[in-house]
Amino acid sequence: MNTNRLSNNMQNALIKQMTKEAHASQIFLSYGCWADVKGYGGIANFLYRHSQEERNHMIKFMRYIIDRGGEARVEAIPAPPENPQNLTDCFNKVFQHEVDNTTAIYHIVDLAFQEKDWATWNFMQWFVKEQIEEEKLALELIDKLKIAGGDQATDESLFTLDKALEAAPDDVSLPQEATAENPS
Repeated sequence: MNTNRLSNNMQNALIKQMTKEAHASQIFLSYGCWADVKGYGGIANFLYRHSQEERNHMIKFMRYIIDRGGEARVEAIPAPPENPQNLTDCFNKVFQHEVDNTTAIYHIVDLAFQEKDWATWNFMQWFVKEQIEEEKLALELIDKLKIAGGDQATDESLFTLDKALEAAPDDVSLPQEATAENPS
Protein backbone atom coordinates (compact mmCIF):
# COMPACT_ATOMS: atom_id res chain seq x y z
CA MET A 1 0.00 0.00 0.00
CA ASN A 2 1.38 3.40 -0.98
CA THR A 3 1.30 5.71 2.05
CA ASN A 4 3.02 8.66 0.40
CA ARG A 5 0.62 11.64 0.60
CA LEU A 6 2.80 13.77 -1.71
CA SER A 7 2.70 13.73 -5.48
CA ASN A 8 6.01 12.98 -7.21
CA ASN A 9 6.16 16.60 -8.38
CA MET A 10 5.57 17.90 -4.87
CA GLN A 11 8.04 15.53 -3.23
CA ASN A 12 10.70 16.53 -5.76
CA ALA A 13 9.97 20.25 -5.23
CA LEU A 14 10.26 19.81 -1.46
CA ILE A 15 13.51 17.87 -1.81
CA LYS A 16 14.85 20.60 -4.10
CA GLN A 17 13.95 23.19 -1.44
CA MET A 18 15.49 21.05 1.29
CA THR A 19 18.70 21.04 -0.76
CA LYS A 20 18.42 24.80 -1.34
CA GLU A 21 18.23 25.33 2.44
CA ALA A 22 21.32 23.15 2.94
CA HIS A 23 23.14 25.21 0.32
CA ALA A 24 22.05 28.43 2.04
CA SER A 25 23.46 27.11 5.30
CA GLN A 26 26.83 26.55 3.63
CA ILE A 27 26.76 29.97 1.97
CA PHE A 28 26.17 31.76 5.26
CA LEU A 29 28.76 29.60 6.99
CA SER A 30 31.24 30.53 4.25
CA TYR A 31 30.41 34.25 4.57
CA GLY A 32 30.78 33.91 8.35
CA CYS A 33 34.28 32.49 7.91
CA TRP A 34 35.11 35.37 5.57
CA ALA A 35 33.86 37.93 8.12
CA ASP A 36 35.80 36.21 10.92
CA VAL A 37 39.04 36.33 8.93
CA LYS A 38 38.42 40.04 8.25
CA GLY A 39 38.10 40.69 11.99
CA TYR A 40 34.33 41.14 12.10
CA GLY A 41 33.63 38.65 14.87
CA GLY A 42 30.12 39.98 15.57
CA ILE A 43 29.11 39.87 11.93
CA ALA A 44 30.64 36.39 11.67
CA ASN A 45 28.64 35.28 14.71
CA PHE A 46 25.48 36.67 13.12
CA LEU A 47 26.20 34.76 9.89
CA TYR A 48 27.04 31.55 11.77
CA ARG A 49 23.69 31.76 13.58
CA HIS A 50 21.95 32.40 10.28
CA SER A 51 23.70 29.35 8.83
CA GLN A 52 22.29 27.21 11.64
CA GLU A 53 18.82 28.65 11.07
CA GLU A 54 18.98 27.66 7.39
CA ARG A 55 20.04 24.14 8.39
CA ASN A 56 17.03 24.00 10.72
CA HIS A 57 14.84 24.94 7.75
CA MET A 58 16.35 22.05 5.82
CA ILE A 59 15.47 19.69 8.66
CA LYS A 60 11.93 21.09 8.79
CA PHE A 61 11.47 20.17 5.09
CA MET A 62 13.02 16.75 5.66
CA ARG A 63 10.67 16.01 8.56
CA TYR A 64 7.63 17.16 6.59
CA ILE A 65 8.45 14.91 3.64
CA ILE A 66 8.93 11.92 5.94
CA ASP A 67 5.85 12.74 8.03
CA ARG A 68 3.73 12.79 4.84
CA GLY A 69 4.96 9.32 3.91
CA GLY A 70 7.49 10.52 1.38
CA GLU A 71 11.13 9.70 0.96
CA ALA A 72 13.46 12.56 1.80
CA ARG A 73 16.75 12.46 -0.07
CA VAL A 74 19.90 14.32 0.85
CA GLU A 75 21.38 15.61 -2.37
CA ALA A 76 24.75 17.16 -3.17
CA ILE A 77 25.03 20.91 -2.91
CA PRO A 78 27.27 23.21 -4.91
CA ALA A 79 30.23 24.88 -3.28
CA PRO A 80 29.49 28.31 -1.82
CA PRO A 81 30.15 31.24 -4.14
CA GLU A 82 33.34 33.27 -3.91
CA ASN A 83 33.85 35.37 -0.82
CA PRO A 84 32.34 38.84 -0.79
CA GLN A 85 34.58 41.75 -1.76
CA ASN A 86 33.51 43.86 1.24
CA LEU A 87 30.66 44.21 3.74
CA THR A 88 28.40 45.95 1.21
CA ASP A 89 28.87 43.06 -1.18
CA CYS A 90 28.30 40.56 1.65
CA PHE A 91 25.05 42.11 2.83
CA ASN A 92 23.79 42.61 -0.74
CA LYS A 93 24.49 38.93 -1.45
CA VAL A 94 22.64 37.92 1.72
CA PHE A 95 19.63 39.96 0.58
CA GLN A 96 19.72 38.59 -2.98
CA HIS A 97 19.94 35.06 -1.63
CA GLU A 98 16.83 35.66 0.50
CA VAL A 99 14.92 37.08 -2.48
CA ASP A 100 15.86 34.01 -4.55
CA ASN A 101 14.73 31.75 -1.71
CA THR A 102 11.41 33.59 -1.46
CA THR A 103 10.83 32.92 -5.17
CA ALA A 104 11.51 29.21 -4.62
CA ILE A 105 9.13 29.11 -1.64
CA TYR A 106 6.41 30.80 -3.71
CA HIS A 107 6.89 28.15 -6.42
CA ILE A 108 6.07 25.40 -3.92
CA VAL A 109 3.06 27.34 -2.58
CA ASP A 110 1.81 27.73 -6.15
CA LEU A 111 2.33 24.02 -6.86
CA ALA A 112 0.46 23.09 -3.67
CA PHE A 113 -2.43 25.33 -4.73
CA GLN A 114 -2.50 23.81 -8.24
CA GLU A 115 -2.48 20.27 -6.83
CA LYS A 116 -4.98 21.15 -4.09
CA ASP A 117 -2.44 19.77 -1.60
CA TRP A 118 -3.79 21.78 1.32
CA ALA A 119 -1.53 20.14 3.89
CA THR A 120 1.56 21.28 2.00
CA TRP A 121 0.00 24.66 1.26
CA ASN A 122 -0.56 25.10 5.01
CA PHE A 123 2.96 23.87 5.86
CA MET A 124 4.46 26.36 3.42
CA GLN A 125 2.72 29.34 5.04
CA TRP A 126 5.29 29.18 7.85
CA PHE A 127 8.02 29.66 5.24
CA VAL A 128 6.15 32.49 3.51
CA LYS A 129 6.06 34.33 6.85
CA GLU A 130 9.68 33.40 7.56
CA GLN A 131 10.83 34.86 4.24
CA ILE A 132 9.18 38.18 5.06
CA GLU A 133 11.30 38.26 8.21
CA GLU A 134 14.44 37.08 6.41
CA GLU A 135 14.20 39.73 3.70
CA LYS A 136 13.48 42.42 6.31
CA LEU A 137 16.52 41.33 8.32
CA ALA A 138 18.75 41.44 5.23
CA LEU A 139 17.44 44.90 4.30
CA GLU A 140 18.15 46.09 7.84
CA LEU A 141 21.76 44.90 7.48
CA ILE A 142 22.11 46.91 4.28
CA ASP A 143 20.50 49.96 5.91
CA LYS A 144 22.69 49.76 9.02
CA LEU A 145 25.81 49.57 6.91
CA LYS A 146 24.66 52.58 4.84
CA ILE A 147 24.04 54.55 8.05
CA ALA A 148 27.53 53.57 9.23
CA GLY A 149 28.95 55.02 5.99
CA GLY A 150 28.84 52.09 3.57
CA ASP A 151 32.16 51.32 1.93
CA GLN A 152 33.56 54.57 3.37
CA ALA A 153 32.50 53.74 6.94
CA THR A 154 34.98 54.64 9.66
CA ASP A 155 36.61 51.92 11.71
CA GLU A 156 34.64 53.19 14.70
CA SER A 157 31.32 52.86 12.83
CA LEU A 158 32.18 49.34 11.66
CA PHE A 159 33.26 48.41 15.18
CA THR A 160 29.89 49.60 16.51
CA LEU A 161 27.99 47.70 13.81
CA ASP A 162 30.02 44.57 14.50
CA LYS A 163 29.31 44.80 18.24
CA ALA A 164 25.58 45.36 17.62
CA LEU A 165 25.35 42.18 15.55
CA GLU A 166 27.42 40.30 18.10
CA ALA A 167 24.94 41.31 20.83
CA ALA A 168 21.93 40.02 18.88
CA PRO A 169 20.27 36.96 20.47
CA ASP A 170 22.34 33.83 19.98
CA ASP A 171 19.62 31.21 20.23
CA VAL A 172 18.12 29.62 17.17
CA SER A 173 14.84 27.81 17.66
CA LEU A 174 14.66 24.23 16.49
CA PRO A 175 12.23 23.47 13.65
CA GLN A 176 10.42 20.74 15.55
CA GLU A 177 9.49 23.30 18.24
CA ALA A 178 7.53 25.47 15.78
CA THR A 179 3.76 25.42 16.12
CA ALA A 180 0.87 27.28 14.55
CA GLU A 181 0.67 29.41 17.69
CA ASN A 182 4.43 29.97 17.87
CA PRO A 183 5.92 29.51 14.38
CA SER A 184 9.38 30.86 15.21
